[in-house]
Amino acid sequence: MSKTSKASAQPALLALEDGSCYRGFSCGAPGEVSGELCFNTGLVGYLEVITDPSYAGQIVTMTYPQIGNYGVNEDDVQASEIALRGLVVRDMCTHPSNWRSAESLPEFLRKRGVVAIEGIDTRALVRHLREAGAMRAVLSTEDLNEVSLVAKARTATPLTEVNFVEEVSRDAVEPYSYTNVHSFAKTGPVEARYNVVAYDCGVKSSILDGLVEAGCAVTVVPWNTPAEEVLALEPDGVFLSNGPGDPDKVEGTFAQVEQLLGKVPLFGICLGHQMLGKAAGAEVVKLKYGHRGINQPVMNLITKRVEITVQNHGFNLVFSSLGSLEGDTKTAEEVARVSGTSASGEDLRPWTHAAKPPIAQNERFGRIELTHVNLNDGTIEGMRFLDVPAFSVQYHPEAAPGSTDSQYLFTAFTRLMDEWRTAGKNAGPAPQDDYLAIDIAQDRLAGWNFGSSDEESDQSKVLNAEVTPTGSRTAEEVHNA
Repeated sequence: MSKTSKASAQPALLALEDGSCYRGFSCGAPGEVSGELCFNTGLVGYLEVITDPSYAGQIVTMTYPQIGNYGVNEDDVQASEIALRGLVVRDMCTHPSNWRSAESLPEFLRKRGVVAIEGIDTRALVRHLREAGAMRAVLSTEDLNEVSLVAKARTATPLTEVNFVEEVSRDAVEPYSYTNVHSFAKTGPVEARYNVVAYDCGVKSSILDGLVEAGCAVTVVPWNTPAEEVLALEPDGVFLSNGPGDPDKVEGTFAQVEQLLGKVPLFGICLGHQMLGKAAGAEVVKLKYGHRGINQPVMNLITKRVEITVQNHGFNLVFSSLGSLEGDTKTAEEVARVSGTSASGEDLRPWTHAAKPPIAQNERFGRIELTHVNLNDGTIEGMRFLDVPAFSVQYHPEAAPGSTDSQYLFTAFTRLMDEWRTAGKNAGPAPQDDYLAIDIAQDRLAGWNFGSSDEESDQSKVLNAEVTPTGSRTAEEVHNA
């Protein structure tokens, strides 16, 4: 426990199920919470992390040494209710300095009832989690007895036994209203040309904003909405959102995805990626400590471009479980031999050197191509179905926070929907028009308005304009169709 000069120094204790204990001081709301302890390596974006529904059931450790130094702005909040259980930091800033800051992070945490601890050696804690893996923990300002708190951690409900998606999803069908009014230089939403239904498994508002900015009128539905009700809305595409917990517990979603495959274009992010995999019969495994941060390198095997991505997941698909693999096996096996890995194993990095990505022959849905690979550990980061219109990525392209390298994926979704329309809504994507082959640099600048003297007024006009799809239907009519 480190010393602190802050006026409020209420003791707090973090106890792990393996018996490790860390003493510090409260920097949020008083109380006691339990959850799976994990860590996020992002230097910025702490408010987006705290308000991300994907962290339901977890106590999050931020690895950057000082958190809260640019304060809190409600525009950055990703969901109305906070789902994470607790927050662990090395040092909490109580006097932020930023022109957008409306209040300090400790004030926000106390107001929202989030238990938090500071003053512990987060480097030592993260090294421990890196070696031992994510585990159950209890954070308390009330019970400071180590023996007692460790016992509570060992009896806490494991993350894999709870359906957290059911807790964070909305209860009713709702049209989504664009809220991203603070973005610097962006021109706002374009004319809505697509009617998209989004499954809410714990969706971030910035992801929905990304869909709207790509030209989608979005209707959000609960996590377990029957496929026939979704199809009755006559969508041009269906989006599968991010969300918390074990994908095996979310049968209410992937059972519907199984029925939607081949009937409408699908795009999945994070848990949505896993839902597509589960619908196709893929195996899902729990990662030792997960991917949580804003600097994970991922290669797009279609373009051979490397993206710096934002990630937040503790589970991963096993690509080989989708079916027997075909592709440039000779090159992949040679690279695997030199690197000491296996071209047919879970480390997919040998395929980054192959002329063509591997394809899994799935018994139900035909060919599934590997499209993205994590360059740190070789896990699958993206895939696309070649015989039905569907694709997904394990990471977050919305850049809230993080790099904008992957925002082209929203454009890719619109291109897939265009191809589906062109094919008469009865065939897979046209092979001659690769919807994932998008120049990242050009797409990143699309829709931005730098250096204009009328920037503020232009943006205001766009944000206040009625979003009208092509044809005679209004945005409201698209939602109600």
